[in-house]
Amino acid sequence: MIQEAFGAESGRLSEVAAGLDDAAFARPTRCDPWTVAELLFHVGMTMRRLPGMLAAPRPSGAALVSAAEYYRPDQRFSAATNADRIESARRGAAGLAGAAARARDVSEARQQAWAALRDAPPGRVVQTRHGDLMLLAEFLRTRVLELAVHGLDLAAALDRDPWMTTPAADVTEDLLMPSAAAAGLRAETGWDQVTLIAALTGRQPVTSAEARLIQSAGAGRLALG
Repeated sequence: MIQEAFGAESGRLSEVAAGLDDAAFARPTRCDPWTVAELLFHVGMTMRRLPGMLAAPRPSGAALVSAAEYYRPDQRFSAATNADRIESARRGAAGLAGAAARARDVSEARQQAWAALRDAPPGRVVQTRHGDLMLLAEFLRTRVLELAVHGLDLAAALDRDPWMTTPAADVTEDLLMPSAAAAGLRAETGWDQVTLIAALTGRQPVTSAEARLIQSAGAGRLALG
C-alpha cells in the first residue's frame, strides 16, 4: 500500500508539473521563500534520496527508527539545516532553464525512485542522511507525507483544488495520528481526509474549538519543520 501511495502521488505531481508554464513556476508559495519551481525541486530532492540509499550497501545495526520517530525535533530541523535545505532547493531550481526542464526534472526524479523501489528486496534497511536506520517501508512513508503535504502547498500556490490521491491520504493520515483517532476527529469536525491533513500540518486555519478537538485526539506527534 505504501509503495502504491508513493507511485500514485508522485505520478500525480509529475502530471501537474508537466502542465505548468514559466509564470506558474514563478509563483510564490506559503513555504517562504520558495517559489513553485523551488518547492518542486525540493520535492524532487526528497524522491532522489531513494536511489542513492538503495544503491548503498545494506547498513548494519539493530536500532530501527519508525517514520514517526524520523520526524523528531533535533538537528534535522535546526536553523542551520533549514537554511541549507532552503538554499539547496533554490540553487537547484536556478540551474533549470524553463518550464520544460523543470517538469522533466520532477519526472526523472520520480522515474528513478520508482525504478529503485521496484528492485528493492523485501525488508530492506536503509540509512537516512540524518543517520537513522529505517526499514525502507518506513522511510517511504515519510516520502509519501512529503509529496502529500507539499502537494497541498503547491495546489494553494497555483489556485487549484488539492489533488492528493486516496492512497497517499491514507498513508499520511495514519502517520499524523492513530487511525481510530483520525476517524473520530473527522466525524466530529465533518472534515474529509485532505482537510484533516491540512489542519494537522498547519495548512488550514482551525477554530479554537477545532484546535481543542485536535489536541484531545492526540495529534501533534510529528515535528515537520
